[in-house]
Amino acid sequence: MNKDQVEGNWKQFKGKVKEQWGKLTDDDLDVINGRREQLLGRIQERHGLSQEQAETQVTDWHRKNPDFFFERSQ
Repeated sequence: MNKDQVEGNWKQFKGKVKEQWGKLTDDDLDVINGRREQLLGRIQERHGLSQEQAETQVTDWHRKNPDFFFERSQ
């Protein structure tokens, strides 16, 4: 999977992410840009969650949205 595919996929799912985590701003979504670690960090920061809570929420959300894929950490 290349970066262009991840970015295109991300554009499709930004609305769903914002529905799930309403405190994320458009600027947050631009920074996250399909990267799981960035999403986790922003969720923790904006929603006041622990790393474990954020991870659980993202994993559950991903399970409900299996067509979405994240950019892998390097």
